Amino acid sequence: MTLAYIALGSNLGDPRQQLLDAMASLANLPGTQLVRRSALYRTPPWGVLEQPPFVNAAVQLDTTMAPHRLLDALLEIERKAGRIRAERNGPRTLDLDLLHVDGEQIEDDRLSLPHPRIAERVFVLLPLNDIAPGLELPGHGTVAQLLARVDAAGCERLP
Repeated sequence: MTLAYIALGSNLGDPRQQLLDAMASLANLPGTQLVRRSALYRTPPWGVLEQPPFVNAAVQLDTTMAPHRLLDALLEIERKAGRIRAERNGPRTLDLDLLHVDGEQIEDDRLSLPHPRIAERVFVLLPLNDIAPGLELPGHGTVAQLLARVDAAGCERLP
């Protein structure tokens, strides 16, 4: 079993329910257990600014799935949630990003681990800090250190 960290986001339909449903789907992946989940956060859009705010979260999985197989499973969960990849950084029903897999550093045409833009994305770092503040991301530092360097204005923890 290996620990893997996933970021979740949604800003179309019922974003809160999309994330809860995705967490249930992640927990049901073969050879996988959902170990921890963050709070839900409302965050301003990033990239394309003319869109609704996002709801974001993060989970820690313990899984036997290899990183590329896990990526394929994430893409399938997104597809089942109605994800259409029409506009980069645009609105979406569900976005699942594989952020980090313990012991893995990968750079290929399908997958980069750790996620290459993790250090600049408050909407990833806030929820990830809930579940793994001391997680060391190779080449970046810990999640808590990275969070201290980004602007969290406009982000709020949801009840």
